[in-house]
Amino acid sequence: MKRAIIYIYLTLQAVLQGVACTSAIIGADMNPYGRPLLWKNRDTSAFDNKIEYVEGKNGEFSFVGLYNAKDSLLQEVWMGMNDHGFAVMNTASYNIKDDDVPQKEMDKEGLVMSRALRVCRTVDDFANLLDTLPRPMGVEANFGAIDAYGNGAYFETNNHSFTRFNIEDAPNHVLVRTNYSHSGRDNEGFGFIREANAETLLEPYIAEKNVSPEVLTEVLSRSFFHSLLGKDFSRNEGRWVVDQDFIPRYTSTATVVVEGCPPLSPEETLNPEYLKEQYIMWTGLGYPPCAEIYPVWCSPEGVDPVLEGDPSTGRSPQCDTVLERKAEVFPFTKGNGNKYIDMNRLFNEEGTGYVEQLVPKNLATYQRVRKEREGRD
Repeated sequence: MKRAIIYIYLTLQAVLQGVACTSAIIGADMNPYGRPLLWKNRDTSAFDNKIEYVEGKNGEFSFVGLYNAKDSLLQEVWMGMNDHGFAVMNTASYNIKDDDVPQKEMDKEGLVMSRALRVCRTVDDFANLLDTLPRPMGVEANFGAIDAYGNGAYFETNNHSFTRFNIEDAPNHVLVRTNYSHSGRDNEGFGFIREANAETLLEPYIAEKNVSPEVLTEVLSRSFFHSLLGKDFSRNEGRWVVDQDFIPRYTSTATVVVEGCPPLSPEETLNPEYLKEQYIMWTGLGYPPCAEIYPVWCSPEGVDPVLEGDPSTGRSPQCDTVLERKAEVFPFTKGNGNKYIDMNRLFNEEGTGYVEQLVPKNLATYQRVRKEREGRD
């Protein structure tokens, strides 16, 4: 009996740690282009992800979002932005649930965010939505949100209440969250080391007020720095590295940054046509160290077809390509094989690793798209 209980406990911990994420909100004054950022390095057991555009109906807003490939009805969005400048994402939390609501009535975060993208213009609108949802809400999460007025906040939310952390109150106007809530029970949850990894990696960019989307997707989501051990395992640590407490993990399925507009003044009215051109959701599907970055806009033609779900399978062709690369990075398929990274597939002396090949390509994409946007301003 004891052995069975221990097995169940360890299995549960593995599942919980697999449903995770690393995220950040960056204030506009920390970005060299004066735009707030919302970032999520997604971790989930649903490896096949896609991006879809949802047309607003009956007075609701249109939006683009990150979905599981199997979500054919597009019911649960895991990060997204709408045509009124509101963007939202979440990380799972494991230290703020304070009731006995059964698990079958939980995990409604994707439904909440889908609703938010349909009706919210601002971060305050999202707070009002959370205030008015029926209880229990069926969530235990850190929701992150930004809007066109430069506001940003995390909402550490359980079934009955939430605690709000505004970006304007944060040191350096940067907030990072993983899989525990700062307002929750001490020493419970997951992602403490990943949070420290992200904060350490961001420090030099914050000092220069130079936190760009490429820092988040090309540095943090491809970094194998371990803050507790004080090492970067991408170099000179041997071919095989244990996959433990890095920002990108075996369960990482996307890196996504919403880059907002230069903050509007409180008196300015939201103009969806302007916001559609200004907002970009920089998207890397699949295992982030092996992913290309694509710009996504909130319009019917704003999603590259390779990111959308194939009508017959639901899967994104681009995500399929990246998952094939991931299989080379994690070549062992027996036992605990998926815990071991073949680092030579990502970095090597010849400079042919996936990270080494893709980062220059992605930086060129950022430069090209940003120049095109500036030409329209």
